[in-house]
Amino acid sequence: MANFAKNEKCPTSADLLAFQLGDLEFNVGTRLREHMAECEFCSAEFEFYSRYPMDLDEEAAAPEAIPEPLLQLAEALLHHNAAPVSLDKLLKGRGRIN
Repeated sequence: MANFAKNEKCPTSADLLAFQLGDLEFNVGTRLREHMAECEFCSAEFEFYSRYPMDLDEEAAAPEAIPEPLLQLAEALLHHNAAPVSLDKLLKGRGRIN
């Protein structure tokens, strides 16, 4: 499970949702079934859509702004700059470390 992520061979989330809703052509659905038999991530995403149905026509809600300290922490983690000093600095700014 070390590679539990989408890759370039994975279908889009919209395709998986359309498949769950039965809105795809048969041959596309067949390819998605074959892919999900091999891909745990896409199978899990499909299962999510099965448990929490969505409507393709619904307008996507605008994401809320990420609080600045959380954004800084996420950027530090993504850029592998999450040295303990960086984390301490972020937490001190929030009054969590003395």
